[in-house]
Amino acid sequence: MKKVTLLLALILMFTVNAFAQTGIGSNKSGYKKQGNTLYFKNVNGDVQIEFCSPSMFRVRASWSRNFLADEHLMQENYNWPAVNYKITDAKSAYVIQTSALIITVIKSPFIINVSDAKGVMLSSEYVPKSGGMHHMGDTVMCTKQLMPNEHFFGFGERMDFTDQRNKLVKLNVGRGKNKDNLLGAYNINEANYCPVPFFMSTRGYGIYLHNSSGTAWDMGSKRDDEYSFKASDGELDYYFIYGPAFPVILNSYLSITGKSPLLPRFALGLHMGTYSGGTWGHEELTSDKYVIELARKMREMGIPVDILFLDSTWRLFGKNGGKGATTFEWRETFKDPKAMFDSLYAMNFKMVGLHIRPRFDNAKNLNLLDQAQAKGFTYPENGKPGEFVNFFDQQATNWWWDNGVMKVASIGAKFLKTDEGSAFGSLANESEKVGPTGKEVAQLHNVFPIAYAKAPYLKFQEYNGIRGLNQTREGYSGIQRYPYIFAGDWPSEWQYFAPVIKAGLNIGLSGVGYWAHCMGGFEHAADPELYMRWVQFGMFSPVAIVFGMDHPGYKEPWNYGAEALANFKKYDDLRYRLIPYIYSNAYKQYQTGMPLMRALVLEYQDDPNTYNIADQYLFGDNMMVCPVTVKGAQTRTVYLPAGVWFNYWTGKKYDGKQYIHILTPAYQLPLFVKAGSIIPMQPAMKYMDEKPVDVITLDIFPHQESEFTLYEDDGISLKYQQGEKAITQITVANVTGGWELRIKKPAGSYNPAPHGYLAKIHWSGDKEPSIVTENKENLKAVSRADELNSIAGWYYDKTDHLLWIKAAHSNRGDVMLSFK
Repeated sequence: MKKVTLLLALILMFTVNAFAQTGIGSNKSGYKKQGNTLYFKNVNGDVQIEFCSPSMFRVRASWSRNFLADEHLMQENYNWPAVNYKITDAKSAYVIQTSALIITVIKSPFIINVSDAKGVMLSSEYVPKSGGMHHMGDTVMCTKQLMPNEHFFGFGERMDFTDQRNKLVKLNVGRGKNKDNLLGAYNINEANYCPVPFFMSTRGYGIYLHNSSGTAWDMGSKRDDEYSFKASDGELDYYFIYGPAFPVILNSYLSITGKSPLLPRFALGLHMGTYSGGTWGHEELTSDKYVIELARKMREMGIPVDILFLDSTWRLFGKNGGKGATTFEWRETFKDPKAMFDSLYAMNFKMVGLHIRPRFDNAKNLNLLDQAQAKGFTYPENGKPGEFVNFFDQQATNWWWDNGVMKVASIGAKFLKTDEGSAFGSLANESEKVGPTGKEVAQLHNVFPIAYAKAPYLKFQEYNGIRGLNQTREGYSGIQRYPYIFAGDWPSEWQYFAPVIKAGLNIGLSGVGYWAHCMGGFEHAADPELYMRWVQFGMFSPVAIVFGMDHPGYKEPWNYGAEALANFKKYDDLRYRLIPYIYSNAYKQYQTGMPLMRALVLEYQDDPNTYNIADQYLFGDNMMVCPVTVKGAQTRTVYLPAGVWFNYWTGKKYDGKQYIHILTPAYQLPLFVKAGSIIPMQPAMKYMDEKPVDVITLDIFPHQESEFTLYEDDGISLKYQQGEKAITQITVANVTGGWELRIKKPAGSYNPAPHGYLAKIHWSGDKEPSIVTENKENLKAVSRADELNSIAGWYYDKTDHLLWIKAAHSNRGDVMLSFK
């Protein structure tokens, strides 16, 4: 009996020790310096600190003393220029200095503290017992001190909160698992379509955890003086990124994981999805004729649109995987798919795409699942050939493209909607299937959606010979490269509208610049007011998509009443007119990582009033969008950050750093612009490049001195990556006795089409303008604004206080307009 008791005690002791929290151990062996990297051999494991820049470094810890090889789904860049730093052995610590940071590495216990160059503490691991790096079984973790008034932003497409201080955040691709959709699929607290293991702190730094396993981030939920992050498996590998400004931190993070590319310019126009007349349960109603008539109706009604995609009911559902798999065989109700594609392109649709899912299946005539399994091109499940395309294997990806995708690409499909990447290693949406399981799969689960989106994006980019496009629902760190995601299948109910906006703000704070959602919601019929409000928001989103599953409405603009249709056309028209502004900001996003849709905290991180604002955002550099998310609301409160602001619709001027209360008629989206804004606009169009952009309208809200950089290129090729572009610098300045608008001749290797300029100036002077000159020559005053359609001159609208100036010269030279 004593032997048994002793044995049980030993087993219990071993079990406790196996799962006890183990630190990396003290440093007694010094360090080795090699280039940008410092190597520390500690008692329990090894640590590497690698400098990427004077303000960013990577920390890796391994208790096995082995480090993982580079991967290229989450992370794009591993090569960094030489960084000048010095290290000093100060007996109990190593002090490492760059031009931006002071890093103090305490030897025992081994912890890392970081200060700025002036010695102000940014991050400390002085946490009793738990501070620093540890592991427990397969789980790796790091605990740091939570500073007073420190707040955290990022973490991907979160729908719960913007500021995550005192929250527990779990990141693993998927959605709620409860079979009751109200508590599962529609649970905003568990929505995790695109988690990103990255945050920015108001202390002026960010952390990116380079680990593909599921992670948990306790940002002070248990204790108000510490926070921690941990991964269920893999290596403890994180980047410390100093700004201190959020845009700088974001740009540095994206230097690791890659920035969003430029979309084809036409992809900034409207995308329309369709179930081809028959959603699930109504598949017999689908047809290619329905799709053609839908496109024709959009054209006849003058509703601008450029991209169309057919959702899942275009294809036959196989017996093995059903809706969750792809057969690549057309449903019999589509009589002539090639003729359908030809008809759509004849109506000047730029791209038509198709929805797929990542499993193969067999259909009536195609048995791609059997073929792929026989060739070993599916990911194994329980030691047998599985159903998922093995997108981690280039040979398997090539076979999928050649034998599956090319069956639709060869007749006209130009992109895919890659849906349900979260099903790899997890419960699928519409079945009890889990797919592959195991330790390796758990580490691949979060990056499978990236591999799944990357494959068609790059393949179609090469096949089409223009910039790639792919629409996907799930992602992880790195998904921004392939190139955009949508928010998921949220019902057409008011309660989900505001959380969807929040998701867009959080994902922009996490480095994903192109993001979309289904205007009006996806499932259920939308009431007309909700449809109108959601459309207003949708047209001021990075990517504009209208698409729904409700039968027979499908979120088509004419199915929600005359007022809703007029609202749709108004804001769709406005989006197309704003393309020069949107495209110029998209280029800035490509250069710097600043997203098109920006939470206010991104530009105003020192203003605590912005930390929890989740229903206002900046759209590009100049415009602030304030959607109305309450049914029947006749007013709403708006926060104006520091500066001077103008109401976009009325031109009314406001001082910033205050809350204002405004009227919100159903037809009007509250819009404000920063004082000094210069907003370039093109003529109205039914589709991109319907006609030449012969005149650029500059919508100007003068204030002191301001500028705008107008970006132009060919709109479709990859030549922008080699710097082929045209940059037009536009400035407005208050000079003695009046104002001066300077428009420089475009600079760069790209030669833009010729266009003139029409200035629309929101006049706020005490006196009406009386003298207007162009390049120091007087311009003629005209009696009506419409005369400026055909001649150069100027007109002052006394009612709306607008000064209109039509320049005589074009972008073939410099233009200087003076007015007072």
